[in-house]
Amino acid sequence: MAATAAVMKTAVVGDQKVPASGFFGRRSLRWDPVHRSLRSLPVGPTSRAIRATSSPAATKPSESEVKRSKVEIIKEHSNFLRYPLNEELETEAPNINEAATQLIKFHGSYQQTDREERGKKSYSFMLRTKNPSGKVPNQLYLAMDTLADQFGIGTLRLTTRQTFQLHGILKKNLKTVLSTIIKNMGSTLGACGDLNRNVLAPAAPYNSNKEYLFAQETADNIAALLTPQSGAYYDVWVDGEKIMSAEPPEVVKAREDNSHGTNFPDSPEPIYGTQFLPRKFKIAVTVPTDNSVDVLTNDIGVVVVSDSNGEPQGFNIYVGGGMGRTHRVEATFPRLAEPLGYVPKEDILYAIKAIVVTQRENGRRDDRRYSRMKYLVDKWGIDKFRSVVEQYYGKKFEASRELPEWEFKSYLGWQEQGDGKLFCGIHIDNGRIGGTHKKTLRDIIEKHGIDVRLTPNQNIILTDIEPSWRDSIAASLAQAGLLEPEDVDPLNLTAMACPAFPLCPLAITEAERGIPGILKRVRAVLDKVGIKGDESLVIRVTGCPNGCARPYMAELGFVGDGPNSYQIWLGGTPNQTALAKCFMNKVKIQELEKVLEPLFYNWKISRLQNESFGSFSIRMGLDKLQDLVNKWDGLVESTVA
Repeated sequence: MAATAAVMKTAVVGDQKVPASGFFGRRSLRWDPVHRSLRSLPVGPTSRAIRATSSPAATKPSESEVKRSKVEIIKEHSNFLRYPLNEELETEAPNINEAATQLIKFHGSYQQTDREERGKKSYSFMLRTKNPSGKVPNQLYLAMDTLADQFGIGTLRLTTRQTFQLHGILKKNLKTVLSTIIKNMGSTLGACGDLNRNVLAPAAPYNSNKEYLFAQETADNIAALLTPQSGAYYDVWVDGEKIMSAEPPEVVKAREDNSHGTNFPDSPEPIYGTQFLPRKFKIAVTVPTDNSVDVLTNDIGVVVVSDSNGEPQGFNIYVGGGMGRTHRVEATFPRLAEPLGYVPKEDILYAIKAIVVTQRENGRRDDRRYSRMKYLVDKWGIDKFRSVVEQYYGKKFEASRELPEWEFKSYLGWQEQGDGKLFCGIHIDNGRIGGTHKKTLRDIIEKHGIDVRLTPNQNIILTDIEPSWRDSIAASLAQAGLLEPEDVDPLNLTAMACPAFPLCPLAITEAERGIPGILKRVRAVLDKVGIKGDESLVIRVTGCPNGCARPYMAELGFVGDGPNSYQIWLGGTPNQTALAKCFMNKVKIQELEKVLEPLFYNWKISRLQNESFGSFSIRMGLDKLQDLVNKWDGLVESTVA
């Protein structure tokens, strides 16, 4: 267990160094505006009304004192995510200040500007929902559809973490939109920010499959366990009215358990405390073989383990995955999660909590580039990490159970649920629902009162369809151009892109708007070298290196590294179990064919039987492939036959 520290830490805020509120074991130091000093204060109801004030400059810290990022100070002084967000929302300005911009992330929103507009900045907000397992009740879907038209840009964006995004929300409309989501069985709490994000699980409604149902239930419980508890979200958006369903007793019990020193006693946030986590935290739950969730890209991956009768018995746990990196900073990197061990099913919430607390207590808080848990696991090694987690867990992890090979599953098309009803998985290019597609989906969902599921591949599943409805629904989808999977180019079925321009502040180049043209050009090159149209590869595009569309798992990844320029990554696998490697930098979008043509031609003539493009790339070696690109003089017509 982390020892209680006695040294004072400092943080840099602007040009000042201020004493940083402590996050030392079970003790919390906070700025006391009455005594104008940092004091050891109870973190209970008596301290909830504390408001941060400007902090005095501190003396230069000694070498033993640790600098902390300014985001850490903003969190610490926020009265559990309230201040100064509440105050900023009341101003007439179209935007909010820096501190409030950081805090509103925890409430599920990012402040954005239209980067293509010149002159005065045009501010708006992106809202992201939180939907464990991608489950969306009928009522919530209809509310989101309406909000997109009334207050957004007229489209719904499905994300790679099974959630919705609404873009273009004005500050003056935030409270109306958020309160509407909350009152229609939805939430945005924790969809962004330094805490557990949306918990992934296979979206397929296989209602007679015990493993799938158990995975989805576990995802719901983990999400509930790690949801902020202070009530700030409801204070800000619905004037303190808590609109929540009753939690399962096992969730409440696991959250309140402090037998191994995991909690802040009497705190409004027993797991997170005042500072929450060092950075965002991602969890996915799945079943053997089903890698629809990119399980190894998460901070924690959880896999159901069952007995020979298909009865769930426990879980394999993987830790230390993550995609984000920074260009030209080699100390940042994408990483796959690795096995931590096995736990019986009744212990999963306690094990998850122990891992989260290990990151809370030991993850870096000075430089946010290195604050994800993957860097802690990488620095310590899995054995030390496991040993520390076991102290908070109170038990030893058992050896991981053997699992079968992973497969990517999309759940597109018409399938049986196992309860006499059907579901229909619909491919949505880049997750953007608008125009005729949006109207048609709403009409179907509203008419039949059906719920939906969102997939980690940015698609949508219509659930609980009576067999007698199938023909009319299929006809409506076809008329709207929402095609059956066999009528969509296989490249499109597995491709993903982040939104990037014009609203993402981190974008370096195009992604969502650029990928349709990229896919068409890739298909044209495949055709040119003689690779038939039913063959495909996994392509993912991001406008920056943060990796929201998980490009480092793609067989062919494009990562924005300049205007109209991409890094090219090669070597992921179709089942998302291997990291790609950086192949080339600064490839201009106009020059793609010069790179792809020799790669695809040599894949065609040199691949092993059924060898994927990603596996071929790794077997050949990137140096060899680079040599082929450098020496390529173009196709001679006879070589294509």
